Amino acid sequence: MVQNSYYSEADHGPFKTVNLGPFELEEGIILPGLNIAYAIHGSLNLKKDNAILVPTWYSGTSKIMETVFIGEGRALDPSKYCIIVVNQIGSGISSSPHNMSVPFSMSAFPKIRIGDDVRAQHILITEHLDIQELALVVGGSMGAQQTYEWAVRYPDMVKRAAPIAGYAKNTDHDYLYAQTLIEAITSDSGWANGEYSHHHEVKEGLKRHAKIWSVMGFCTEFFAQECWKTLGFSSAETFQTDFMEALFTQMDPNNLLCMAWKWQRGDVSRLTDGNLATALSRIKAKTFVMPIDTDMFFKIEDCKREQELIAGSELRPIKSLGGHLALFGFEPSYLEQIDTHLKELLSL
Repeated sequence: MVQNSYYSEADHGPFKTVNLGPFELEEGIILPGLNIAYAIHGSLNLKKDNAILVPTWYSGTSKIMETVFIGEGRALDPSKYCIIVVNQIGSGISSSPHNMSVPFSMSAFPKIRIGDDVRAQHILITEHLDIQELALVVGGSMGAQQTYEWAVRYPDMVKRAAPIAGYAKNTDHDYLYAQTLIEAITSDSGWANGEYSHHHEVKEGLKRHAKIWSVMGFCTEFFAQECWKTLGFSSAETFQTDFMEALFTQMDPNNLLCMAWKWQRGDVSRLTDGNLATALSRIKAKTFVMPIDTDMFFKIEDCKREQELIAGSELRPIKSLGGHLALFGFEPSYLEQIDTHLKELLSL
């Protein structure tokens, strides 16, 4: 276990934590006590049919999900809905490599799959919060992977689904991209095979990791049109150092590696002997698939191929100059499109 103030409730809260007790992972390891951190915005109605689940994306926590998705007058309005934001395993808030005790800490933290997240969330939702129906599951990137997993694994429980900028089955291209993120970190000698004593010892690897995100996470038009100016930066260089590198160098390397491994292997067809069409045919939820048109790795064409396997679903592309990291919600037009689609979906 290593100390890292970045993951404090002061910065990413408020949130609650529930211990699910012994939890068997898909890889066969039993965690003796799995902690899941979550935040609730709004209240459950008497029918208990207004619950919305928002899972987190790679490196994200419940705080950024609140900022991007939730607010009065928005689609996810806490005056209308009970919105539950759950931090994925390995996020740094829920059980993660940096906050576990021996024998599951640091490099010994077991491999996690998207299915582990969703099964843990299901226990939280049904047993601890006593909710048996979800009006909507919505998430971006790795949150989209969890959204698909929810809709396939628990089709009678999920009434609507909105995967944003993510796949039901990860592509070879995305696998390779995530591998570059992994190797950016592990190639730093300070990583010490995952047994560093402080995340700053891996700062150079984390900076390389941030550079890769800048290249692929945004898009060429983001830089061509100098969109970083709207975020308050004077140059592309200061945007890179003072935002991207400043953000990622605060994070724990093993946490990022845990999520990257999980991201690489996201695949709902694992539930149906490798048959993606069969897996997606299980979905009963009204589904809007929402790729971002400038996304450099979650491509509209790939999302469309999956969407066409979901009965009654619709493809709702989002226009943005932000690439994949439009997910941060820095463009008012992006947020307006998300809210328009989600309001329509919730009205169905």
